[in-house]
Amino acid sequence: MSLEVDVRKLEIFNRVSKEGSRRVAESLSQMSGLDAEIEVAKINVLHMDDVKTHLGDDEAVGIHVELTESPYGYVLFLLDPADSKRLAQSMIPGESKSGSGFSDMERSAMQEIGNIMTSGYIDGWANVLDTTINMGTPNFTYGPSHRIIEKMGGWPDEEIVFVLDSEITTGDANVDLTVYTFPKVRSLVELVQNIDLETDVQADSVADESITNN
Repeated sequence: MSLEVDVRKLEIFNRVSKEGSRRVAESLSQMSGLDAEIEVAKINVLHMDDVKTHLGDDEAVGIHVELTESPYGYVLFLLDPADSKRLAQSMIPGESKSGSGFSDMERSAMQEIGNIMTSGYIDGWANVLDTTINMGTPNFTYGPSHRIIEKMGGWPDEEIVFVLDSEITTGDANVDLTVYTFPKVRSLVELVQNIDLETDVQADSVADESITNN
């Protein structure tokens, strides 16, 4: 199968990232009670070697999920530990904010937030690509970035990764969120090639850089 994509369809990759982010904010607001908005930067397509540098090896919170339908692969949400702790606390008011690491309640809250974010993000991709994308169970990991990648199953055998830098704002926390999407490239290209350019995919996406749910 050819990996060539009609140049007119390249904007779709930016649209799916924004729609995925919009769904994350919408889902966080509706399912967790957080009044969330997301400021989205344009998606970047990086070579796998550059992603390894981009990711670094600092302590981080990772939430990853395997896609069990095309485009397959993995989606990894990476958050700063302090930001994640504040985000978890916004769901469990009254829990002690002291100490390093995560309490059982904080881990449970982040697992729930991970479920919400991964479902919303992947639903956004599916909406724009006009398909269904099933996924496995999201997994929470806290530690050096290399440990998060190991927990995900190691570096995928692909050359490119989609990287989206964004910021979640809630009433109690501002959280820098980086989303790494590791698709099976051939499967993703096939989905994009099958999109009818006459279909109004713009109606399924958000043009604004700031996505708000009130």
